[in-house]
Amino acid sequence: MKTTRTTSRRNFMGAMMLGASASTLMTFTNPVLAGMADYTESEMNDAEAWMKTIKGKHRVVYDGSYPHHGFPIIWNWAYYLSNNEMGSMDNEITAMTVLRHDAIPFAFHTDLWKKYPLGTMFHVKKADGTVYNRNPYYEPQEGDFPMPVIQGIKDMIGRGAMFCVCNLAIKVYSGAAAQQMGKDASEVYEEWKAAVLPDIQIVPSGVWALGRAQEEGCGYIFAGNTI
Repeated sequence: MKTTRTTSRRNFMGAMMLGASASTLMTFTNPVLAGMADYTESEMNDAEAWMKTIKGKHRVVYDGSYPHHGFPIIWNWAYYLSNNEMGSMDNEITAMTVLRHDAIPFAFHTDLWKKYPLGTMFHVKKADGTVYNRNPYYEPQEGDFPMPVIQGIKDMIGRGAMFCVCNLAIKVYSGAAAQQMGKDASEVYEEWKAAVLPDIQIVPSGVWALGRAQEEGCGYIFAGNTI
């Protein structure tokens, strides 16, 4: 029995809402993903080299596993602000945000948000409750952050902050999208990877990055929406 496009879309949204639950993690064993490329040795070397660029006396890594109203980015900015207030220059500071699990859409270009649509899939909403159809935190617009002085990902990277995104989550979520939309998993995966914004590093997994960052002297902080 053929499903309608509406039913397919509804099922797709349902799968996304489950996050990395049993339903989503079952995509690992789905034959649709069998032909997808593994994280290559070259990509692994790039990720390892990127980790070695952590600098300065003051080092922290933020675990951005959920959107949390932009706080995986806000706390990155706040770390620089507070250290600056204590007399440290930006070149003495590294704040890394690891975008993993349900926070991976913040690593993607707005075009991907509109095509799939990521705001609905990952519950990224505006203050009025409507969902975003663009990436609100790479180059934020008025009202995206609770205060206008907060800088987005692009500006923070310019100051020396580091942002990375979980390849494993990209593979799982793009695979789920491909399955529900009747597309080739490898092609969708490559499309999602290609949509990662400039200077955001793709890493093997978010938990890999959190571990490596701590090995490089970063303190761990969970990037939730409470102090």
